[in-house]
Amino acid sequence: MNILITNDDGIYSPGIAALARIATSFGNVRVVAPDIEQSSMGQAITATRPLWYKKSPINFENNVEAFRVNGTPSDCVALGAHLWEKIDVVLSGINMGLNVGNSMWHSGTLAGAKQAVLLGIKGIALSTPAGDTEPDFKALESFVHKTLALLLENRDVNLTNVNFPAKPKGIKWTRQAVQQYDGVVIPGTDPKGRSNYWFSVRPLNPAEEGTDRWAVDESYVSITPLRLDLTHEKDLVDALTKQPVIWE
Repeated sequence: MNILITNDDGIYSPGIAALARIATSFGNVRVVAPDIEQSSMGQAITATRPLWYKKSPINFENNVEAFRVNGTPSDCVALGAHLWEKIDVVLSGINMGLNVGNSMWHSGTLAGAKQAVLLGIKGIALSTPAGDTEPDFKALESFVHKTLALLLENRDVNLTNVNFPAKPKGIKWTRQAVQQYDGVVIPGTDPKGRSNYWFSVRPLNPAEEGTDRWAVDESYVSITPLRLDLTHEKDLVDALTKQPVIWE
């Protein structure tokens, strides 16, 4: 099995090093990741300048080949798929910060997995909370391994978003928590007195049972199967029923 690994935290992140180490037990691993942090870039691709890739300045364990790219996670997957003839799965992460609920819309980590599926390759995004201290990736290792074993064996699920609590007690299948967030713009100033702004994305309501946010809050690993088709079937059926032809 050929496994391509990317992230949005950049090539220097300890999360991608941990994931690459674990993934070597499942097959051949190659890392292609952004040269700088690309968090919250979503599905952005680089279309107005050329991309390049260079050998990573750091050495990954188990002789894993690693390359850095001057682009987004989606760029890295597209370029990695071009440079490596056959890829069976793309793993994106392990992200330093959760990607649950509405954050899926912004996530560069999830974008790496979605880009894989756009190219006909299985994609798995993996994230864990990050605070003042670095996540204990060694403590998560057994759960990461169990989760990958489950998803790599399951051929029916092509796109998944996985979130690990700091101290997991089990694994659950979940749905996305889709709720509004506050969207508050917080003004500030930098050391030179120039204005700057921060954008808040705190959820307005508690997480519903069975959702990704709820599972992580309850110390479960959350596995959410996703799809690329955003069509709202019920609204489409209602619209076609009321007005099957808009203009001809």
